Amino acid sequence: MKVANWFTPAIAVARIAWLRTILYLFVILDMHAFVRDTRDKGEHPGLYQPLLLARIFDLPKPSVANTTALYFVLIVACLVAATNYFPRVAGWIVAPAFTWWVLIGMSDGKVDHDHLALVIALWVLPTVKVAGRGLAAYGDQTRTEAAGWAIRCIQISVIATYFLSSIAKLRSAGWALTWPGSAVLTWAIVRRPHPVGEWLLNYPWMLHIMQWVGIIGEFCSPVILWLKGRWQLLGALFFVGFHAANTAILLIHFLPTVVCWLAFAPLERIVPWYRARRSDRSDRSDRDARQAEDEPEHGRQAEQQAGA
Repeated sequence: MKVANWFTPAIAVARIAWLRTILYLFVILDMHAFVRDTRDKGEHPGLYQPLLLARIFDLPKPSVANTTALYFVLIVACLVAATNYFPRVAGWIVAPAFTWWVLIGMSDGKVDHDHLALVIALWVLPTVKVAGRGLAAYGDQTRTEAAGWAIRCIQISVIATYFLSSIAKLRSAGWALTWPGSAVLTWAIVRRPHPVGEWLLNYPWMLHIMQWVGIIGEFCSPVILWLKGRWQLLGALFFVGFHAANTAILLIHFLPTVVCWLAFAPLERIVPWYRARRSDRSDRSDRDARQAEDEPEHGRQAEQQAGA
């Protein structure tokens, strides 16, 4: 029972509404900035080498017609879903369409694991029914287990990205701890030169420390799923800092995963916080207005008393 409750915590559906807007708009950015060569593969289908999932479902080879249609379907569906109007209908269009888009885009031998959490998120978001639509959805504090299950799936996918990465590092080294003591960061910096990384080449001991911190952090990442409050926030900030360091040293980003860290954030508190702030400002304005009205009255009374 406790295990089931852990997988389906009651979470406000407002968090789902915020994630829909953020992630569906991010998909549009992703299509143009990261997995942006899908349409190019439609123009050169001879270079297409389908991934396992594409082979299992026998997906058609990319062509100019189907990649162009896929592009416009994704743009329209993402814009509709991001508004929280008809989010489930639009979401069920985005999930398979973007999965296919990614399968085509990564069919050249390089599969970026930073898209794992994003793809999973797109599949679970449409499963949640939100009573409010449009702007009203962002403040819906109704707590449901369906929302909790979707959030938990995204969180597990985020953490799995790091944990499975540490397992892959150990496996590639014959299940020995040789990766953190190797010169892999040095090789990466030489391969992708950048001023910060080149400066670190003068301090190889710092690179070894970074490698050890990185693999230990990845291996221990599942602990974050059981942390709460500020401790969980610190865990999230550690990995955000981890990615910031990678960007500074190697110009390697993990934005599709980083944006999914928002599943850990209490986004449902944004609207209540804003309403409370606005209410406080309104109360202060009313008090200032009453004081301004009372001051002339007090002045007239003082003049009358002085004349008497």
